[in-house]
Amino acid sequence: MSAFPYIITMAIFLFGLWLMGIADQVAGFQALVFFGGILAVAAAMAVPVQILGHRESGV
Repeated sequence: MSAFPYIITMAIFLFGLWLMGIADQVAGFQALVFFGGILAVAAAMAVPVQILGHRESGV
Protein backbone atom coordinates (compact mmCIF):
# COMPACT_ATOMS: atom_id res chain seq x y z
CA MET A 1 0.00 0.00 0.00
CA SER A 2 1.41 3.35 -0.96
CA ALA A 3 1.69 6.26 1.46
CA PHE A 4 -1.25 8.39 0.30
CA PRO A 5 -4.04 5.79 0.74
CA TYR A 6 -2.47 4.77 4.05
CA ILE A 7 -2.62 8.33 5.37
CA ILE A 8 -6.21 8.80 4.22
CA THR A 9 -7.44 5.53 5.71
CA MET A 10 -5.56 6.18 8.96
CA ALA A 11 -7.17 9.62 9.20
CA ILE A 12 -10.63 8.11 8.65
CA PHE A 13 -9.88 5.44 11.26
CA LEU A 14 -8.72 7.97 13.85
CA PHE A 15 -11.71 10.20 13.10
CA GLY A 16 -14.00 7.24 13.77
CA LEU A 17 -12.29 6.55 17.08
CA TRP A 18 -12.60 10.21 17.98
CA LEU A 19 -16.32 10.17 17.15
CA MET A 20 -16.87 7.14 19.34
CA GLY A 21 -14.95 8.82 22.14
CA ILE A 22 -16.97 12.03 22.16
CA ALA A 23 -20.35 10.36 21.66
CA ASP A 24 -21.29 10.64 25.32
CA GLN A 25 -20.63 14.39 25.33
CA VAL A 26 -23.03 15.23 22.49
CA ALA A 27 -26.41 15.94 24.03
CA GLY A 28 -29.25 14.23 22.22
CA PHE A 29 -27.23 12.66 19.43
CA GLN A 30 -25.11 10.11 21.29
CA ALA A 31 -26.30 7.11 19.30
CA LEU A 32 -25.91 8.85 15.93
CA VAL A 33 -22.39 10.06 16.68
CA PHE A 34 -21.33 6.66 18.01
CA PHE A 35 -22.84 4.88 15.00
CA GLY A 36 -21.07 7.35 12.70
CA GLY A 37 -17.81 6.44 14.41
CA ILE A 38 -18.50 2.75 13.85
CA LEU A 39 -19.20 3.42 10.16
CA ALA A 40 -16.00 5.46 9.79
CA VAL A 41 -13.88 2.72 11.37
CA ALA A 42 -15.56 0.08 9.20
CA ALA A 43 -14.94 2.17 6.08
CA ALA A 44 -11.30 2.66 7.04
CA MET A 45 -10.91 -1.11 7.39
CA ALA A 46 -12.76 -1.87 4.16
CA VAL A 47 -10.70 0.41 1.90
CA PRO A 48 -7.41 -1.52 2.16
CA VAL A 49 -9.12 -4.90 2.08
CA GLN A 50 -11.60 -4.35 -0.74
CA ILE A 51 -10.25 -1.58 -2.95
CA LEU A 52 -6.49 -1.58 -2.52
CA GLY A 53 -6.23 -5.35 -2.20
CA HIS A 54 -7.56 -5.87 -5.71
CA ARG A 55 -5.54 -3.07 -7.24
CA GLU A 56 -2.16 -4.21 -5.89
CA SER A 57 -2.50 -7.96 -6.42
CA GLY A 58 0.79 -8.67 -8.12
CA VAL A 59 2.26 -11.14 -5.65
